[in-house]
Amino acid sequence: MKIKRIDHIVLTVADIPRALRFYHEVFDMPIISQKQTDGCVRCGHQLIEFQTPTQPQSLTAAKPTSGSAAICIVAADPVENILNHLASYYIPLVAGPLKKEGAEGQMTAIYINDYDQNLVEIASYK
Repeated sequence: MKIKRIDHIVLTVADIPRALRFYHEVFDMPIISQKQTDGCVRCGHQLIEFQTPTQPQSLTAAKPTSGSAAICIVAADPVENILNHLASYYIPLVAGPLKKEGAEGQMTAIYINDYDQNLVEIASYK
């Protein structure tokens, strides 16, 4: 088997409209689907789908729990612009900026939490 890429991930959140608003407003991710029972945003060539722990899903993780994910998204902006943008939304940093090795080499990482306490790493490559 030759894997090409990740198509989508599913984040478990407490409130889907609130999660959609956060990812759309803070990260400018276009909303693809917006319902009370599920939602989806586009992140580059991938999708981030949202579900709640109480949704009846036939195909889901064994124990979907709000706030249990850690994801890394890649920004095209310089680190200073990212920091200023997050400050304009009053989003506190969990950590960073930190130098790290990412999938594409040396990067600078900034960590925040979304409203459900999922850890979101924002990577900036040179």
